[in-house]
Amino acid sequence: MTQNPPNLRPDLAHASIPETRRPGQPTIGMVSLGCPKALVDSERILTRLRAEGYAISPDYRGAEAVIVNTCGFLDSAKAESLDAIGEALRENGRVIVTGCLGAEPDYIREAHPKILAVTGPHQYEQVLDAVHAAVPPSPDPFIDLLPAQNVTLTPRHYSYLKISEGCNHKCKFCIIPDMRGRLASRPAHAILREAEGLVKAGVKELLVISQDTSAYGLDLRHETTKGHRAHITDLARDLGSLGAWVRLHYVYPYPHVRDLIPLMADGLILPYLDIPFQHAHPDTLHRMARPAAAAKTLDEIAAWRAIAPDITLRSTFIVGYPGETEEEFQTLLDWMDEAQLDRVGCFQYENVKGARSNALPDHVSAEVKQDRWDRFMEKAQAISEAKLAAKVGRRLDVIVDEIDEEGATCRTKADAPEIDGNLFIDEGFEGLTPGDIVTVEVEEAGDYDLWGRRV
Repeated sequence: MTQNPPNLRPDLAHASIPETRRPGQPTIGMVSLGCPKALVDSERILTRLRAEGYAISPDYRGAEAVIVNTCGFLDSAKAESLDAIGEALRENGRVIVTGCLGAEPDYIREAHPKILAVTGPHQYEQVLDAVHAAVPPSPDPFIDLLPAQNVTLTPRHYSYLKISEGCNHKCKFCIIPDMRGRLASRPAHAILREAEGLVKAGVKELLVISQDTSAYGLDLRHETTKGHRAHITDLARDLGSLGAWVRLHYVYPYPHVRDLIPLMADGLILPYLDIPFQHAHPDTLHRMARPAAAAKTLDEIAAWRAIAPDITLRSTFIVGYPGETEEEFQTLLDWMDEAQLDRVGCFQYENVKGARSNALPDHVSAEVKQDRWDRFMEKAQAISEAKLAAKVGRRLDVIVDEIDEEGATCRTKADAPEIDGNLFIDEGFEGLTPGDIVTVEVEEAGDYDLWGRRV
């Protein structure tokens, strides 16, 4: 909480939580780890607690109990979660654990037997029950009314919008379906109602998230309720009508994704796709239990760019997957040369308890994984540098994230918060405030960031 650097903890640095408290008001703290989907869960929990009369403390000392929302996707994330639980116990002593790692209560209690309760991912009612038991509610009906808007843990000008839970894929390296279950889509009208409320409250950018955004509505058979169809194309079109930037994350490259591209070309949603390709060699993809059609993917990318030339493609990859040969890795590098993706992240494979990939033969040594990661990132950096250099001289719309005495930190339509690059304005930034959308001319480019001036 206060011990964590704000720039490394967006859930703490940007929390939009009322600070005034009445005498005797029960108070809860929150540590939120992991991905944006977990952040949304934390926001929902805090919103419910605020509606029940609880105050939210930004530090351990002011809280009567602390909720730690954990991540359990990788062993390194599990270790970070256990460390965070331990810190909360040392600093506060009364800790409730929830989130993905909560699906392994025995594992948590073995390391930290003094925790008050453990609940699994998106088990909101169980979390509230645990809070009620630890810190009984004491609402004042004349003061503690339902908040006019949700508690947000992001800056006021952007917000994550979760459209579904779970995933129907069975990738061998992933345990998310075991922790969060199969695909469960929210009704389209409920998502639109939430989005409308966010935009009305001043949100300028909606970041659409799920485990599998492309599959949205499949479990609902794409039904239409209250005039809104549960299909990602229809949902994107509806969200695009609200007047905010709409950015799509975690989009699998299904054939119907091509129907989203005209919406980008028409300016309804941002020309940005976050697609987890993971690898390019068909044998590696087969061992991952993922679609193995990298060549067709290149054709799809070319078709997308023909319709929306300014489209930004972000992806993540895994190197050192069990059985990955040097030839397979070289195929990935060659594919990167052809695909010319704009934004890329890369992970070295690691075993995760419960993942089927653990049992695969021919695991890659740590030294080889590190070497391949270095070579992959060198390739990705060179592509990024060339693509950004081509933007020098262009005029781009940017959204302002932060202002300090040295300048304005902004993002272009090609940049998602926290994971992509920035555009910096060093002069003429006076009068700008976070959330402003302004036009700049790009004057300088680096490996991942841009510099520009207002026009």
